[in-house]
Amino acid sequence: MTTKILIIKLGYSETLDPEIARIPSLGDVLRTTPILWALKEKYADSRITWLVDKDAEPLLCGNRLLDRILVWDEFVPFQLMKEKFDVLINLEKIPGVCALADIVDAWVKYGFRFDGIKGTYHAYEHGLDFIDYIKKKKTGKSRDCWQKILIQMMGAKWKGQEYIIGYKPRPKKKYDIGFNYIVGSKWPHKAMPIEKWRELEKELIKEGYTVSWQQGVDDLYKYMDWINSCRTLISNDSLGLHIAFALKKNVIGLFGPTDSKEIYFYRNSKVVRADKKCRYMPCYKISCRTGQKCMKAINIKSIVRAVNSIPG
Repeated sequence: MTTKILIIKLGYSETLDPEIARIPSLGDVLRTTPILWALKEKYADSRITWLVDKDAEPLLCGNRLLDRILVWDEFVPFQLMKEKFDVLINLEKIPGVCALADIVDAWVKYGFRFDGIKGTYHAYEHGLDFIDYIKKKKTGKSRDCWQKILIQMMGAKWKGQEYIIGYKPRPKKKYDIGFNYIVGSKWPHKAMPIEKWRELEKELIKEGYTVSWQQGVDDLYKYMDWINSCRTLISNDSLGLHIAFALKKNVIGLFGPTDSKEIYFYRNSKVVRADKKCRYMPCYKISCRTGQKCMKAINIKSIVRAVNSIPG
């Protein structure tokens, strides 16, 4: 019989971050997609539905492993309350969404549930590792990458499963290097300062590379087209980094306040960390508590060396 699976990942709260927010984290939606490979391996004859916020829908449209995409609105919860599933995976921590997950009729449930005593989220039995990870993250002791935690939660084997994106970008490669220099308003100090990007551009042009600055930030489809036009993407820790992985680009990730160990770096990818010796780094804070601004300490020569070390 066909196994009906419901994934609830709107993008409102980052799955393995203690914070609960209402600003959609599009990168968090995309880096959940490796679980689709694991689900199809575990439940070969399955029909998968994904509930998502409208802003993140373009990241899922056309995904060949999805049978149905539901976009969150005021009517969808009532539909789900009457529908039956075999497996439910809730990766949202907003209490109201967790309460909905508890109501949905499913034989097996993974991820987060509603804590009726405290009025907040907790975890189903298949999801307690998430709570442990979040606790470790608060103390800076988290080490496993995000995708691995998700896949192992479902009792599947981590095999380095890749992101999967349905959209087929139009332009072919035009540039050697793309600068993904803008970050979201939620976490501005993840960005390397603009003057360092200008310095980096001069150094790369000297090396003979063509450079393109971030485009399409107000249209997700145009943004994906731009990333596809670049052979290698140099990126702050943001959505573009994950799109580049999904499009099988070379990636150089720049990290300071967040931990690169949380992200699995596929194929020809490199990490450049801030040189600043800050005892809080990575701090995962939305604002800098010391005023040192660790991303100012990124070494431009280290980035150039990383670019030169990528084959082809």
